[in-house]
Amino acid sequence: MRSTTTIRLLFRPIDPDGMCVCNVACRAIRLRVFVVALLLLQCVFMRSTLADEAMVEVVVAGPYLEMRTGPGRGYPVFHVVDRGETITVLKRRTDWFRVRTRKGKEGWVRRDEMEQTLTPAGGQTRFAEADIGDFSRRRWEAGVLVGDFEGGDTISAYAGYAMTRNLSAELSVSQVFGNFSDAVVGSVSLLAQPFPEWRISPFFSLGTGVIYTDPNVTLVDETDRTEQIGSVGAGVRVYLTRRFIVRAEYRNHVIFQGKDDNQEINEWKVGFAFFF
Repeated sequence: MRSTTTIRLLFRPIDPDGMCVCNVACRAIRLRVFVVALLLLQCVFMRSTLADEAMVEVVVAGPYLEMRTGPGRGYPVFHVVDRGETITVLKRRTDWFRVRTRKGKEGWVRRDEMEQTLTPAGGQTRFAEADIGDFSRRRWEAGVLVGDFEGGDTISAYAGYAMTRNLSAELSVSQVFGNFSDAVVGSVSLLAQPFPEWRISPFFSLGTGVIYTDPNVTLVDETDRTEQIGSVGAGVRVYLTRRFIVRAEYRNHVIFQGKDDNQEINEWKVGFAFFF
């Protein structure tokens, strides 16, 4: 029978006089994995910001409109669109819009210039921008978190769907790196958010899943194993700007190993997420 101490030592850092801790190469690999995950998350977010502005036609209302070769003030102006001409909005990148003229020229225009255009019906053009109201009404959320899993480093990716303003379901996968053992945790959770309209919004979670543990070294009676896991937790979402939020949470996990031998694991993590 494994004791609680044995299970926790699989992940907990070791004293310098004892066995060695994770080497620098392992930590560098973990950092690269986290950076790649963040870059992929950013790419998905950038695609989501195209929103409803794509393929919309507008009419230039000012004296002229400057088109640049790229989405930034450092790119040169290569074409000027005159008043009264119609352009098509192809896509958006933060505060820059890629547009096409009737003659087929394509370039980038600043948001402040685009806001001076008119709709074909003559109304003022409005470009939607996510705000805290969208945060409280969000349907989908996805993010990457890093933290501590009973002394081991953990990297998590999750995706959630809001069934109501106060209740959402989440699916998450975590990779845990310990000194003696690595683990993969997959879980599904229900999250209750009592104050969805708050900029700093607390939540409570209840989940279940499985944990696959793979020992790195030879220990007495230690082999690869898959066990059921349950968790309760609490956390907070902090709305930053547009579609970005910061998320921090704590979870208490129970690993069901037998009638008289359930093990408790404490986990905390923090990271960035986006919603849409």
